[in-house]
Amino acid sequence: MSDSIYDVLPESETALHVAFLMIPEYTLSTFSNAVGMLRMANRLTERTLYTWSLHSIDGQSVISSAGLELSIDASLEQTHEANILMVCGGYSVKKYCDKSLLDGLRKVAKRKIPIGGVCTGTYALAAAGLLDGYRCTIHWENLASLREEFPKLEISSSLFVIDRDRYTCSGGISSIDLMLNLIASIHGHQLVQQISEQFTCDRVRTEKDAQRAPLKYLIGASQPRLVDAVTLMESNVEEPLTLDEVSEYVGISRRQLERLFNRYLHCAPSRYYLELRLSRARLLLLQTAIPVIDVAISCGFSTAPHFSKCYSDLYGKPPSAERRVLR
Repeated sequence: MSDSIYDVLPESETALHVAFLMIPEYTLSTFSNAVGMLRMANRLTERTLYTWSLHSIDGQSVISSAGLELSIDASLEQTHEANILMVCGGYSVKKYCDKSLLDGLRKVAKRKIPIGGVCTGTYALAAAGLLDGYRCTIHWENLASLREEFPKLEISSSLFVIDRDRYTCSGGISSIDLMLNLIASIHGHQLVQQISEQFTCDRVRTEKDAQRAPLKYLIGASQPRLVDAVTLMESNVEEPLTLDEVSEYVGISRRQLERLFNRYLHCAPSRYYLELRLSRARLLLLQTAIPVIDVAISCGFSTAPHFSKCYSDLYGKPPSAERRVLR
């Protein structure tokens, strides 16, 4: 290519090789989004800036959560040519984190290459002890359970986190943002702008972007006190505030608070708060082996019977039945 912004890239530049470790039942879309960014970087520059390979724990083919089977190039042990290892997980990642996987990840880490986790690949890295001393993130559905299981980790609710040689993202299309930011750090923002335009992305999101749409976008920016009240509730699950305390913190009367919730969220604030805590409890029941009583306490319920009744009223079955479904 001539007269191109990419001519500034050295002709002798060696391609950077990314090895993707596919954990069974991985999320196909998150993986394909990541690979798509590398492919487009090569296409736009007409150079092989990136190469990649697919790996499984034992080198055998792996089926995604969508039921599609991909051919695998090699096992986890055969990643010696990789400059980066990206671990791709899915909803059921935990049941595949056995000794062979965790030992294999630790062995790769000894080579001092960057290691990343997309979607719940973060869990595998945490279980292997490879996120100790690092900031990380994971899909919002898994944040509470990851914090419960690994309380010493610095876990962010960010879209993605790049912390030295550890890269994690929250899944979905956030793998696009993670890869674009990595590409920008290596080959510049002009290339990334071109890639994002090819995928009709109006902008490249950063670590500061949230995983979920802020409440103000759902109800409008004209109700800051309601947004503040919900934020307070989300931040005080283990030791719930009284509605009088919430009202005082946001600077309105309790009656005004109730009117705001009923008008914009179509329920009483007490009901909203209760369902928020029960939703958190359900995620912990589904994603961890934490005893039911400990789940109850961590979600602001002082007794197991009270927790069980509230849970059954909302979900139609007791917490113990939720656990039996997983077995």
